[in-house]
Amino acid sequence: MHVRHLILDRDGVLNEEAPARGYVTGPEGWHWIAGSLEALALFAGAGIRVSIVTNQSGVGRGLMTPEDLDAVHGRMMRESESAGGRIDALFVCTHAPDTHCSCRKPAPGLIEAAVGASGIPAAQTLAVGDDQRDIEAARGAGVAAALVLTGKGRAAANSFPRHGVPVYDDLISLARALLADSPGIGNE
Repeated sequence: MHVRHLILDRDGVLNEEAPARGYVTGPEGWHWIAGSLEALALFAGAGIRVSIVTNQSGVGRGLMTPEDLDAVHGRMMRESESAGGRIDALFVCTHAPDTHCSCRKPAPGLIEAAVGASGIPAAQTLAVGDDQRDIEAARGAGVAAALVLTGKGRAAANSFPRHGVPVYDDLISLARALLADSPGIGNE
């Protein structure tokens, strides 16, 4: 597969999950997973477009404001850029789970939006997550998926049939494998 576009989940893939199944409600709660900044820099250097898709129901539940979320994402974007990475697009579902929207993963809406905005075909896109719902959303959108074992990934790897979904220890392991397998990746 020639990957030109990566769609990454946020919590558990890029940053540490908030304690006690909580929410990252401000920039001070943002903690990068080791290697994820390096992975973003590798993707940028290879010319791979990176989109982030994330459920952030803390807004819909009233636990944080949209401005709080913007501040978290501002830190994420600044630190990524400072490390040589690039996040090209960000897609967020802020709805509470009981709204049954089409964008909250495992629904495919966010993945479909990311593919549509990228201008890169689904066949050249890989979605990366740490949870079964990330894999289900990718499949629903017709996009290949990979699982990382960070965040909820270890539990997810044992809780559902992956049916050919590749598994990586973390995002940097995926980056190294992807770039080693396809040295010309992203450069079309």
